[in-house]
Amino acid sequence: MSTYRMSDGTVVKTENSQQHWNEDTYWDGHNRCSKATGSQWEHETLYKSRKGRYYVESTSGCQGRRDTAEWVSNEEAARWLIANGEELPEDLAALESEICE
Repeated sequence: MSTYRMSDGTVVKTENSQQHWNEDTYWDGHNRCSKATGSQWEHETLYKSRKGRYYVESTSGCQGRRDTAEWVSNEEAARWLIANGEELPEDLAALESEICE
């Protein structure tokens, strides 16, 4: 589990999250690639904090790149979930009609 200091000064610990979702992947013919990033090396996980805020943890398989986390809006969280084949949680369900065509 990881700990991050967010841009607003808040400290989040991934192990304290209410819920998390791993990115979906696809086979590009050579490697498993992230649907969230399109890369075989860069990955994302979406978290819902104890206080109900959403953030994305970005991790990398590349040497020298630090893992990071950043807050995302409810709309961005809903887009991330839909793009990764997940059902929207109750607090985001109303956004589906706004962000999907």
